[in-house]
Amino acid sequence: MSYVPERQGSEGLAKHGVRALSSAVLIGTVTAVMWVLEAVDYAMNGWLDRFGIQPRNVNDLPDIFTAPFMHGGFGHLMANTVPFLILGFIAAARGIAKFLAMSLIVIVVGGLGVWFTSSANTLGSSILIFGFFGYLVGRGIFERRLLDIGIAIAVVAVYGTMLLGVIPGEPGISWQGHLFGLIGGVLGAWFLRRS
Repeated sequence: MSYVPERQGSEGLAKHGVRALSSAVLIGTVTAVMWVLEAVDYAMNGWLDRFGIQPRNVNDLPDIFTAPFMHGGFGHLMANTVPFLILGFIAAARGIAKFLAMSLIVIVVGGLGVWFTSSANTLGSSILIFGFFGYLVGRGIFERRLLDIGIAIAVVAVYGTMLLGVIPGEPGISWQGHLFGLIGGVLGAWFLRRS
C-alpha cells in the first residue's frame, strides 16, 4: 500500500491555482471588453446605448443579453468595475462552467425583470454585480459548507450596503436591475448547488 500525501496536496493546490487563474483571466477579459465597448460608445456619441433593455418592447427583448455589458458613460462603468472584478472573481473561482451557467440565469432573470417592470432604457453591469452578490450569499445558505458560509459573511460585510440599491427612489438608478439581478443570483445558487 502506498500513500503520497504531498503529491495529492500539490495536485489539489495546482487545480485551485488553475481555477483562480482562469477566473482572473475571464473576469479581466470581460471587464476589458466593457471598457472597449464604452470607448466605442463614447466615440459614437452614445450609439451603443440603444442595446440597453427597452421595457416591454418585444423587438428589443434580445437586448437583455447585451445590456449588462453596456454602460451610460465612463462614470457609470468606473463605479461598476471594482465590484464586478472582485465579486466576479470570487464567484468564478468555483469553476468557469458553473459561473457561466449562473451568469446566464442572472442575465435572463434580471433582464426579464427589468423588461417587465422598468420605465426607462436600462443598461450596466449592476445586474451581474447584484447577481454575483446573490449567488455568493445564496451559496453560503444552500451549500452550508464552511468556506461558502465564510465567503457569504465576508461579502455581506464588505458589500452589504449595496442592498440599499434594490429600494426604489434614486433617479437614474435601476433598482429593478439590482433587485432582479439579486434574485437571479440567489436562484443560480439554488439551481447549481451541490446535490
